[in-house]
Amino acid sequence: MTSASDTAPAGLASDTAMLMAAGLGKRMRPLTTTRPKPLVQVAGKPLIDHALDRLAHAGVARAVVNVHYLADQLQAHLRGRTAPAITLSDERDLLLETGGGMVKAAKAGALPDPFFCLNSDNIWLDGPRNVFAELSAAWDPARMDGLLLMVRHTGAHNYHGQGDFCLDPLGRVTRRRERRVAPYIYTGIQLVSHRLLRDAPEGAFSTNLFWTRAIAEQRLYGIVHTGEWFEVGAPEHIAPTEMRLGQG
Repeated sequence: MTSASDTAPAGLASDTAMLMAAGLGKRMRPLTTTRPKPLVQVAGKPLIDHALDRLAHAGVARAVVNVHYLADQLQAHLRGRTAPAITLSDERDLLLETGGGMVKAAKAGALPDPFFCLNSDNIWLDGPRNVFAELSAAWDPARMDGLLLMVRHTGAHNYHGQGDFCLDPLGRVTRRRERRVAPYIYTGIQLVSHRLLRDAPEGAFSTNLFWTRAIAEQRLYGIVHTGEWFEVGAPEHIAPTEMRLGQG
């Protein structure tokens, strides 16, 4: 197993990120009828390029991108990308969801231990430090199998849900209780140990399966994002996001 600490830039826990880009993008229809969601344009460039540009700026050297829906378009778009260097994890035959996608890429040797993982439709504004440096500074593999980046409701744009998680004083994650509001929303960005992926089932499944076990073992932690984060899950989210980014 490759240790990411051997190759990561100074201040980062890993030199590699996995971008989840294989989904069907149903909530973004009709824009995703003829193109994959990561190629939907926001503020002048495709969603996936917002994430890749952040990775490159932070010094993350490699990105593993899983593909399924309209994969040829995404592959063609990424072909000329050099920073970060792109590796495809091909799920054309079977969409594996988030958990299965990570396991496939890890088994193929594409992911060091640990690695960053993020949704390819993420848009955010950094605080004083970039999010990958923030996660790296908080990372403790002796205590953690996963470290999630959270945001408070006040820093989440276009989001109208009840939150996802609570954090105890040590930063350990618990889930929102039924009929309650949780103070933190998961941003779709995390730092993951291979230990989180152990004993994985075959086929498609959600990362929630891993999180549930890690919560029970008190090995899932979270930190709070010091910048802003944008939910860009539906067409009506695009204009307000572009307006806010223009102001920023």
